Amino acid sequence: MDHLFAVAGRSATPIPPTALATEGLLERKHLQEWVIDNPQVLGDSVLVITAEFDRWADTDGVPARDRLDVLGLDATGRLVVVELKRGTADRDVHLQAITYAALVSRFDLDTLAQAHRDFLTGRGQAVELDACRQRLLDHVDGDWSPELLQRPRQVIIAADFPKQVTHTVVWLSEMNLDIDLVQVGLCKVEGHLVVGFTKVYPTPEVEEFTLAPARVEAKAAAKKLEERSRARNAAHVLVAAGLLPDGTRLRLTPRHGAPQSIREAIVAWAGEDDERATAIWNNNTAKPLTWGSDGMPYTPTGLANHIFKRVTGRTPDGIQGTTWWEVNTNEVPTTVDPDEWSALAGSSLADLAKQLSGARKDWTSLHTLLGAIPPGRWTTYGDVASVIGSHAVPVGTHLATCDQCPNAWRVLTASGRVSAGFQWTDPSRTDAPADVLVGEGVRFDDGAAAPEARLSVEALRSLLDC
Repeated sequence: MDHLFAVAGRSATPIPPTALATEGLLERKHLQEWVIDNPQVLGDSVLVITAEFDRWADTDGVPARDRLDVLGLDATGRLVVVELKRGTADRDVHLQAITYAALVSRFDLDTLAQAHRDFLTGRGQAVELDACRQRLLDHVDGDWSPELLQRPRQVIIAADFPKQVTHTVVWLSEMNLDIDLVQVGLCKVEGHLVVGFTKVYPTPEVEEFTLAPARVEAKAAAKKLEERSRARNAAHVLVAAGLLPDGTRLRLTPRHGAPQSIREAIVAWAGEDDERATAIWNNNTAKPLTWGSDGMPYTPTGLANHIFKRVTGRTPDGIQGTTWWEVNTNEVPTTVDPDEWSALAGSSLADLAKQLSGARKDWTSLHTLLGAIPPGRWTTYGDVASVIGSHAVPVGTHLATCDQCPNAWRVLTASGRVSAGFQWTDPSRTDAPADVLVGEGVRFDDGAAAPEARLSVEALRSLLDC
């Protein structure tokens, strides 16, 4: 952050920055441990494999003197090489990162599993080698890919970067070498040290417009990485938004990555047994699908690949599995408005994730909004969701189970009726929600609330802004 202030009402007092060296903090003992304990500073879903790795040797058997600060693995199956500097980075720091990336690009699963076991053992955790190997496999969405291991991503963390470094890193990125620059800053607030990590390159705009793969030989790996990133992000978006309750049944509809003839063959094969065409959703970002045919957990792409291979006997290339699974809207969860649930029909997991990108299960704004709805007025699950940036389905699910939601009876279906899944969080209550609304002044005709008492979306937004 360029400017940091301590706020007390209308007063904002500048907080001066300090430095790790000034505070007696060390690169290996402190900065490195912060990164290991908080791998999210390296990107989404990074598993730390090892730190201080130096077990490589020249061809003559003489150990090399190079020491890798931190090595991680992200959920797409790429290694993450991390170089740390507690002060301003050296002018050749990117060369160190590239050297380490070249060295680890030849690592295989067994090498990484052994390194992970040694790392955990050194930190007092006794773990079997097979368990470490399985942990790495489980962390990756989809099959283990040696091709992606050969293209490590690099992260350089430092207090500042010379222009020689930033200029070179920009050029290397344009040449399809992925390097992130993360700035670590330290401040002292009322005697307490506060550390911040800011990704200064590439920014989201740069990633979107200037870092498209440029080399022909990298196209296959880049395509696979992009597909895995989409699949992983879709699962994360859906889990974060809470759209699908645990136990939601999904239906197989082959799409992306398979020609029409193979799609037809898969549909025919699945038609021989309903369980082959069924998966159960669980809100687990690692493996959210349980296949009805074998009861085993899969990622959406992992299961699509498995089915493709079962039917054709061939290994698929480039399937986006989140396009293969759509919600079976014939079975409506008890906590969900049937009308809102039926609106999900025909949408794949990928489609739903695209609609919900940015939605999160933070219900603070929902509680605030519900508390502001006055007696004699009502709203719908969909309108509330629109205002707080969610979806009607998770809103309804939350209202059915939360004992902190005020005025939950004032939220109705789009047709103005009490949801079939509505239930009081206080089990001793036996009064009907419609009767409560009538007592507050809302008129009902044939079981539906009077439309003139419905709050508009604009009115809801104004209530939230108050």
